[in-house]
Amino acid sequence: MDTVSLARWQFAITTVYHFFFVPVTISMATLVAGFQTAWVITDKEKYLKLTKFFGKLFLINFAMGVVTGIVQEFQFGMNWSAYSRFVGDIFGAPLALEGLLAFFLESTFLGLWIFGWDRLGKKLHLATIWLAAIGTILSAYFILAANSFMQNPVGFTFNEARGRAELIDFAAVLTNPVVLVTFPHQIAGCFMVGGAFVAGVAGWHIHKIDKAERAALDAREPFEGPAYAAAAQGRTTVVAADRGAFKTAVKVGAIVLILAGAGTAISGDLQSKVMFEVQPMKMAAAEALYETQQPAGFSVITIGTPDGERELWSVNVPGLLSFLATGSFDGKVTGINELQQQYTEQFGPGTYYPFVPLTYWSFRWMIGLGMAGIAVGTLLLICLRGDRRLTSFWWPTLLIALPLLPLFANSFGWIFTETGRQPWVVFTLLQTSAGVSPTVSPAMILTSMITFTALYGVLAVVEVKLLLKYLRLGLPDVSPPDKTDSDEDAPLVFSY
Repeated sequence: MDTVSLARWQFAITTVYHFFFVPVTISMATLVAGFQTAWVITDKEKYLKLTKFFGKLFLINFAMGVVTGIVQEFQFGMNWSAYSRFVGDIFGAPLALEGLLAFFLESTFLGLWIFGWDRLGKKLHLATIWLAAIGTILSAYFILAANSFMQNPVGFTFNEARGRAELIDFAAVLTNPVVLVTFPHQIAGCFMVGGAFVAGVAGWHIHKIDKAERAALDAREPFEGPAYAAAAQGRTTVVAADRGAFKTAVKVGAIVLILAGAGTAISGDLQSKVMFEVQPMKMAAAEALYETQQPAGFSVITIGTPDGERELWSVNVPGLLSFLATGSFDGKVTGINELQQQYTEQFGPGTYYPFVPLTYWSFRWMIGLGMAGIAVGTLLLICLRGDRRLTSFWWPTLLIALPLLPLFANSFGWIFTETGRQPWVVFTLLQTSAGVSPTVSPAMILTSMITFTALYGVLAVVEVKLLLKYLRLGLPDVSPPDKTDSDEDAPLVFSY
């Protein structure tokens, strides 16, 4: 492979891996804050247990997200120095705000939340997790504002003498039409993941409890819970009594998943119309639409020729692509061939469309997996109505898949967004081939890519083991600590 291909592969691997942690962090911060708010208002123990249980899982994910996110900054200087030089004046402002304002907000107050149990007042301690949650959302906005410049450059002037874009209107960058529709779409997608994670984890515990209860009934033995126990801090905790708390978590998670799914669909419709306006080639590639059509249908699935330029068989929804692009079922959607001709005349000879099969299928996997996640969450909510039990053998598979479905949908959405922009790294301004570092060799990139991939593989094992360890323990004991031997001068310790 050449330098450009290897640099793109490395950025894709590290970015997609990092993005696995982003939706969970953004959504779980708010969900944990919600559980703690319910505890402060109602003083019910179950909400405190849920706060500490999901709070610990959130912190594990947050730490891994920070570690993997640092690599993204290094890559701009390592493999993409030409790109960094070209957009550095624009990217510097939102990324500085993300680091100095948003990240410090979330990290500082998250630290206070971790070590502030029993040291801060209940309401003050609650404020720390809400401020951390606000920080994660602000961080997302600034990152998306920077990325939206790559999709739709605004608020800049091109300095020919220096060969770079320079910022002239920061407000325009922060109010880019692309970021205004991408931000709600991305946040809704994040809450789909967080809701599915809460519902899936709580549902898994309910299934284990219900299965143990059914086994005891079949054996005609009294069910008191020992059949489903978890070791924690040197003690054995019977968690069957926590079924009610887990059921509450399932309801909260499933409802968040469903509502966020609706928000994702609505914001996604708005986003598609803005995308068609600023990047018509991406919309055409999403449907593999080579010839201009009016109206244009949307294919649920297509089988075409090996080169992807001719359709052999498809399941098509008439007029749907026209509606997604223009808001009218009779709207005109320009095809790849016509756009290619226009761009050739405007920018000179070259290929100005992305790898169509990847764009086509990533768009459908995004939609399909998201809808599947909503379906499983809805099924889980229905099956827990009243005194119903989750004892069927297929529940473990569904509950493990539940958080993964919207998580992978988010990832495919970003793959579609970034690969559908090709061959531009900054749309119409800088091609990807011109953005790589001129002094980096393929061997250097390959070495670092193998190293990072191996390191990320190790981190993945650590992440999964930590999550499974604390997930299996169930809800923690939240009994008040014995303060007879307390020392006010003792150092702060991790509250879990």
